Amino acid sequence: MTTLQDCRALDANDPLRALRQQFTLPEGVIYLDGNSLGVLPNTAAARVAQAVTAEWGQGLIRSWNSAGWFELPQRLGNKIAQLIGAAPGEVVATDSTSINLYKVLSAALHIAAQDAPARKVIVSERSNFPTDLYIAEALCRERGFRLQLVEPEEITAALTAEVAVLMLTHVNYRTGAMHDMAAVTAAAHAAGTLTVWDLAHSAGAVPVALNAAKADFSIGCGYKYLNGGPGAPAFVWVNPKHADRFWQPLAGWWGHAAPFEFTPDYRPATGISRYLCGTQPILSMTALECGLDTVLAAEPLGGMQALRQKSLALTDLFIKLVEERCAGHGLGLATPREHAQRGSQVCLTRTQGAYAIVQALIARGVIGDFRAGDGKVGKHLDILRFGFTPLYIGFEDVWNAVEHLKQVLETAEWQKAEFNQKHAVT
Repeated sequence: MTTLQDCRALDANDPLRALRQQFTLPEGVIYLDGNSLGVLPNTAAARVAQAVTAEWGQGLIRSWNSAGWFELPQRLGNKIAQLIGAAPGEVVATDSTSINLYKVLSAALHIAAQDAPARKVIVSERSNFPTDLYIAEALCRERGFRLQLVEPEEITAALTAEVAVLMLTHVNYRTGAMHDMAAVTAAAHAAGTLTVWDLAHSAGAVPVALNAAKADFSIGCGYKYLNGGPGAPAFVWVNPKHADRFWQPLAGWWGHAAPFEFTPDYRPATGISRYLCGTQPILSMTALECGLDTVLAAEPLGGMQALRQKSLALTDLFIKLVEERCAGHGLGLATPREHAQRGSQVCLTRTQGAYAIVQALIARGVIGDFRAGDGKVGKHLDILRFGFTPLYIGFEDVWNAVEHLKQVLETAEWQKAEFNQKHAVT
């Protein structure tokens, strides 16, 4: 049996332990929800205040030049590129994940219509994040395509001659299951299908190699593992071979080749800059840069590979402790045990009480979140979801979190009325 002392020894020998000092963490809180919203970098408040009081307050409009505001999408994009296996000049930070997905999926359908007009199907995973499916459904209605939803094990077989685009999230938001990006992309290309990858639960959490995998399009989120703050700008990447083949559909002035020429006709910028649209949210971009720097601080210590190694150790420990200490309380495991198939989260299942258990844990200072069952007949299992961000989570945190879970289950604390009242955000 693993003990608290064992976990403290692991923390003492953790080469990444100093990275925790980059963050403001509330006293008494074990934060296992960085896969929904990352924590506050220590530098963010002062940096945003500087942008407000000095750059906006004193520099005013001059700060577009003097403070480098205009170059922020590309500068932050180059930092993100280091985390997702892209090259400098291939990524921009901009807009939201949903808007960026609309851009890249539209572009992929445009290319498919040029190269293979008979292909009229988008394939995606049935348990993909809903906004991805909603965007795809809307584009299908608009352009005469059909959205086909399949189970993970059915993806390869679904890649028929009808399929234009395969749209997947690299790490599943409900289960933490991770696709083999290189293998899936290779299978799609062998079938003549383009790939769109959502990295919302990957960027900053697991190593990603977009160029090595020869992916076609990718988007991702800035406020989860990248610690950019609530509603932080997202990012978009396009394989350079596709970048200049099309107009993205939101042809705004920031994506113009010369936005300050103010010509009435649109002339798209070359490369990834054409994926910009309108004026950027500078204060949010400023906060996002602070978050990116917390992840890049791991580079001298081994970078994403070192973070991945610790993430796997944390999630292995959590699974082991739950099974040792919470047996007999109806918990199942939705997350794959195999390292190659697991992201940086662990999802437990329960047929009843999952929401209330999470709320009882939150009241104790152990913050995870809840996701409803997927609605499969005979398989309705709700999800207790716990994210493990190796930048600031330690092994003692894992032991203490499981101890709280054990107490909540053994005392039936979760059955209290206050824990069974649904909030708007779960």
